[in-house]
Amino acid sequence: MNLGRRTFVVMVAFLGMVAAGSHALPNAFGAKQGSYEDLLELFRQFRNFQRPEIQTTVPDYSATTMAEQFVELREFQRRLADIDIDGWLIHEQVDYHLVRAEMNGMEFQHRVLAPWSLDPGFYNDVLPRLGRAQDFPLNESRADELQVRLRAVAEIIEQAKVNLNDFSRIAADLGTLAVLSLGDTRESYEQIVADLAEHHPDLVGDGLEALAVIDDYIAWIENNKRRMTARAGVGKENYSWLMKNVYLFPYTWDEVRMIVELEDNRVRTFQRLEENRNRNVPPIEPVQSQAEYKASVSEAIEHLMGFLVKERIFTVDDYLTPDGYFGSWHGFDNPWPEKHDYFFNFSHREPLMEETHEMVGHHFDGLRSRNDQREIRGGRRPYKIGTARGEGLAFALEELLMHAGYLDGRNPHGREITYEQSAFRTVRALSDIYMHSGDWSYEDAYQFCIENAPHGELLDGSHHLWFELDTTLRGVGHHMLMVVGKVQFMKLMRNRANQLGDDFVLEEFMDDVLNTGSIPWSLIRWEMTGLDDEIKQLTVQ
Repeated sequence: MNLGRRTFVVMVAFLGMVAAGSHALPNAFGAKQGSYEDLLELFRQFRNFQRPEIQTTVPDYSATTMAEQFVELREFQRRLADIDIDGWLIHEQVDYHLVRAEMNGMEFQHRVLAPWSLDPGFYNDVLPRLGRAQDFPLNESRADELQVRLRAVAEIIEQAKVNLNDFSRIAADLGTLAVLSLGDTRESYEQIVADLAEHHPDLVGDGLEALAVIDDYIAWIENNKRRMTARAGVGKENYSWLMKNVYLFPYTWDEVRMIVELEDNRVRTFQRLEENRNRNVPPIEPVQSQAEYKASVSEAIEHLMGFLVKERIFTVDDYLTPDGYFGSWHGFDNPWPEKHDYFFNFSHREPLMEETHEMVGHHFDGLRSRNDQREIRGGRRPYKIGTARGEGLAFALEELLMHAGYLDGRNPHGREITYEQSAFRTVRALSDIYMHSGDWSYEDAYQFCIENAPHGELLDGSHHLWFELDTTLRGVGHHMLMVVGKVQFMKLMRNRANQLGDDFVLEEFMDDVLNTGSIPWSLIRWEMTGLDDEIKQLTVQ
């Protein structure tokens, strides 16, 4: 680490606060004080602090650097705790809790996860950035930049081997997932080498060397997996701490388990009821080509956009369009596969639900985020702080819009598909919960999903399955957040409808939800309803 640089940065920040006056130093004399502007300044400093130290093009994840970072994090947390928010407006207090959650998220990274020393897949997260290139041929400066990044692959992998030095603390499951993920990364680097061979043959050697380093890292993980003896998962106590202090959920591990199991029971029951109702209805024939699939998705998106406007689900601002979304992840230019992965089994029959989740839920959220200029609220949240809102709402919309009528007049088997997709989300959430409690291994979770996917639609050996389990084992709570986030959204709607009675208007309610930003539901609920029971649970020591 460049210790002198870090010390300099901290000193400059301190002197800047002194120059600004004593009001910018809420901790100077040990008394709680401070304003919303002090919070904004602290947030700016903290966001800058979170950027990793860069050694050439590779962040420094050495034990020394991480230990120093954790000490500095504690100082940020102390400064935040010394800001007195009594008397602030609710929306200002909400922003305070967002900053608190973000600092707690970084604490969890250091205190519990420590992925730089416990997760072989952590370093694979850096490799796609190092090998990123597009729009060949490259101009001279971009070609030079790519060469530097390709040569940095060896640096990050060497750092991985040094930092991952205590195999007894590393879970073999994380080693398995790292190898699978590195396989995907390797394919992307092979494509880069092919592009370089066509456009920049002088850089082919650098690409091949990067590939050799990746292969060596895969072999290194495989050779050491027998020495990785730790159990994957963070444990119930850490899981509960994460929910309360980072995700701002007023629930324990046991309460979350119950919520998810109840939701799983509900969607499985409704799935079977729909199947019975539609038992004499001809099935939906899946599309048989990319051209048919593209046409089907186009029709679904057009139908969806028209429905949102006609039924006044929420205000569709002019910038909320499918532009930049259509075709971005569908793989229309890929060869038609012999076997279809999980969601394609459904979207090739009725794409409406998946387009609702991805376009209305995620694409539109991204557009809103880019148009949100609020310093703390705007942008995306790190440490999955916004996942329950983002994934939970996207998930909720699939069923919400079905009940609102967007499947009316279409093949009724689409209602079954809604619940079938929901069921796969709940089995992933259960896998999340039980892997992190230590009750299930990765293999246990994998088999559970295979055995419990509706109608066996999830193919054994599915890329989608291991990828999703990787997402939830390494990104603690990801799929649980999706399911519980949906439940929290419904709780909020019920609370707000009860407050307003006959004055409740869906469009106004949804606009209020969306305008709060991608933040935890407990904060949205507090801001929209004034109900502070959840936030009191979250702040009690």
